[in-house]
Amino acid sequence: MRQLSFLDRLLASSDNALRTLSGGYHTTERDNPAMVVEPAQLTEQQKKHTAGLMRINHCGEVCAQALYQGQALTARLPEVRQQMERSAQEENDHLSWCEHRLKELDAHPSLLNPLWYFGSFTIGALAGAAGDKWSLGFVAETEHQVVKHLDEHLEQLANDDQKTQAILTQMREDELHHAHLATDAGGVPLPPPIKKIMSVTAGLMKSIVYRF
Repeated sequence: MRQLSFLDRLLASSDNALRTLSGGYHTTERDNPAMVVEPAQLTEQQKKHTAGLMRINHCGEVCAQALYQGQALTARLPEVRQQMERSAQEENDHLSWCEHRLKELDAHPSLLNPLWYFGSFTIGALAGAAGDKWSLGFVAETEHQVVKHLDEHLEQLANDDQKTQAILTQMREDELHHAHLATDAGGVPLPPPIKKIMSVTAGLMKSIVYRF
């Protein structure tokens, strides 16, 4: 099997960025979990709030793509790089599901997605350059924080909005799985100050993306 050079991986990452931001991304074989669920009759206020939450989740998946691609670019071990790339493909499922739900709610993704992508890609590349154990630790912490956000969103949904619930529930399961994979592969816990910075940054992003 041909070994890809750094330039090859950089070009592949550029292609992934264009696909992520334009909607031409590669998904896995899994079906959208909301397709078999009957839609609920939501009020306009409920639709607006749910759309804001799903815009946040969609943006989070854009950032996840960028983080994984950035880390895969600078990861040292081939098996770590492959794990990052597989996880990124599974995150594409989430991206597709969130985008589809936004369309059903007559809403749009964040207008600032290009900014979020390239900022997250840079962070991911720096994490990968710091070493695989720290890169994997960063993935694990990111996924644990995402799980916490998803739990908060699930609590805020209308009780009969089973379509959105089905998507977020499957996303939560996948994110937790990715966190465990990263830890099992050798990821180490991040220092508390780094975790705090990540949490504060995510909170700021959520407050902006909910509206834009």
